[in-house]
Amino acid sequence: MNSELGYELKIPKDRVAVLIGKKGETKKHLEAITKTRIDVDSKEGDVSIKGKDALGMYTAKEVVRAIGRGFNPEIAQLLLKQDYSFELLNLADYSKTKNDATRLKGRVIGEKGKSRNTIEDLTGAYLSVYGKTIAIIGEISAVGLARRAVESLLSGSPHANVYKWLEKQRRNLRKKEMMELF
Repeated sequence: MNSELGYELKIPKDRVAVLIGKKGETKKHLEAITKTRIDVDSKEGDVSIKGKDALGMYTAKEVVRAIGRGFNPEIAQLLLKQDYSFELLNLADYSKTKNDATRLKGRVIGEKGKSRNTIEDLTGAYLSVYGKTIAIIGEISAVGLARRAVESLLSGSPHANVYKWLEKQRRNLRKKEMMELF
């Protein structure tokens, strides 16, 4: 009896080369760390993940999804750490038209990437705005903060208010950490 499990997922065709890496190194590295076998259909963007270890397969699936959503492999592989998570926000949930979605992406990215960089700096999480999605990778608490900040921007909150809220959250977290030391 074969107890091998599998996941099937699709990533954008323009992200396939990033998943595979130079001479297949990214894919091989991911397979070795997660004890899985990853097959990629370069023409269609179909990815098949097989293995016997459920946790390794789930982790491989999340890393592949992250790469598919625009993260570089180094950041996506942070998901191999136990206390890191991946969140995906769909712009269609916040916009009615294509123009709305474009405008909302602009709000999250900001002029010359300022808004995205500020959220990343204040939370310690990484953001990727790609296609119709906004993806977040980071430590679990950081992802929660970044998600709330992005959702606030998508709902129309002024940037300054969102940054003030994030700064307050960061101060509170530092206070809590200091209190735990004593």
